[in-house]
Amino acid sequence: MKKYIMSFDAGTTSARTIIFDKHGNPVSSAQKELLRFFPKPGYVEEDPEDLWSKQLGTAVEAMSKVNIDPEEIAAIGITNQRETTIVWNKKTKEPIYNAIVWQCKRTSNYCEELKRQGLEEKIKDKTGLVIDPYFSATKIKWILDNVEGAREMAKRGELLFGTVDTYLIYNLTDGKVHMTDYTNASRTMLFNIHTLDWDEELLKLFDIPKSMLPEIKNSSEVYGKSKSKYLGCEIKIAAAIGDQQSSLFGTASFEKSMGKSTFGTGAFLLMNTGDEIIKSNSGLVSTVAWSIDGKVTYALEGSIFEAGSCINYLRDNLRILDQADDSEYMATKVEDTNDCYFIPAFTGLGAPYWDQKARGTIVGITGSVNKYHIIRAALESIAYLSTDVINAMEKDLGFKIKSLKVDGGMSKNDFLMGFLADMIDTVVCRPKIVELTSLGACYMAGLAVGFWKSTQEIKENTEIDKEFYPDISQSERKKKLERWHEAVKYSMNWAK
Repeated sequence: MKKYIMSFDAGTTSARTIIFDKHGNPVSSAQKELLRFFPKPGYVEEDPEDLWSKQLGTAVEAMSKVNIDPEEIAAIGITNQRETTIVWNKKTKEPIYNAIVWQCKRTSNYCEELKRQGLEEKIKDKTGLVIDPYFSATKIKWILDNVEGAREMAKRGELLFGTVDTYLIYNLTDGKVHMTDYTNASRTMLFNIHTLDWDEELLKLFDIPKSMLPEIKNSSEVYGKSKSKYLGCEIKIAAAIGDQQSSLFGTASFEKSMGKSTFGTGAFLLMNTGDEIIKSNSGLVSTVAWSIDGKVTYALEGSIFEAGSCINYLRDNLRILDQADDSEYMATKVEDTNDCYFIPAFTGLGAPYWDQKARGTIVGITGSVNKYHIIRAALESIAYLSTDVINAMEKDLGFKIKSLKVDGGMSKNDFLMGFLADMIDTVVCRPKIVELTSLGACYMAGLAVGFWKSTQEIKENTEIDKEFYPDISQSERKKKLERWHEAVKYSMNWAK
């Protein structure tokens, strides 16, 4: 009897597997930290084989922890860090270079050149995206231009490209399936969100052979089966969806104008826009939310590059925290930040600023500022950046957001969620299960194999843990945001 859905959550800093039951409750999980490399300032890489082996290892561990028989698993759903780029040899299956992570800024100069050529509007019209190193296209081009022999191999049809979902599925099926879903395709800057296919003009612009690219399929669909040598039996692979779109689905934001924010390594705010592509004039991007049964749903998105990574920085680099979870307690040891502001632009600023040259800055340090003020300022910065995105989203949509669902590890921080509610002036809703990225992929896979019959059945699983209401005056909110925006200017002026 099929009792469970297995969810692969291939994140930026860790590989994790969570096994869910019929009620959407996690029954077992396992997690392993990924190796990360920073060969030059602004460069971020991972080892694809480390990613694959650890993802597989967590799956085996999660089953063994509670003695789950692989035959009891109805399907595997995969959700992944998006934009991260892997290129491998079709014959040997070996990567020809490390995975270039979404945070990597190595193609910044090339992106600036594209802007100088006046290509911003054309690319935005086709893809819904802004020109930025964040997206996959310039990463693929960099690998073809900089790895010896790569371009010649690509022209001969010997290389394959994939985001992390594609790479995992390719390995799970021993090279039988080379595919991605619409959500991950929409993050490459090679996918036309109107025609719903790879764009020939963009492939020519970036000089990328179409033979490298995976087939595009629905987010919820049976793509193939994992080889029995990996997990003990053949298991249907029935979902692939980018992590942020997955969490939107996991919050049961199935209807137009429903939104969420995921607080993980970065913070990502998505709003369901139904079958309508809303072109942003406020620094956001248009993207695919998911595709089920051939029907595509779109979203408006704002991406913040640093969230949980801010706290890791305080712990690992500044060493003013012993554990990331201590940040909430430490922040509440002071009444405010003592007019100190922390701008976490370690790899530039994402939405709505899109300033890849901005750098991390602490503004307003005086002799009376201590580590508690800095920790509080770091947490507040996540809420401030989120507010900037929310304000941009409301401007594009033409109405005020009534509530915001939150998920991800940082959403467990009550201080941060309360301050976020104060800044966006609306209620923040935290579900009981905050690992909604994994749950979204679980639901997608379950729908594909009939484990759940409808989204209505999924809605019934959703429960709210806590709601945070704004508790600050309009004048105080305005003053804080004005000071924040003054501080951001220092970060953005650093390289000018």
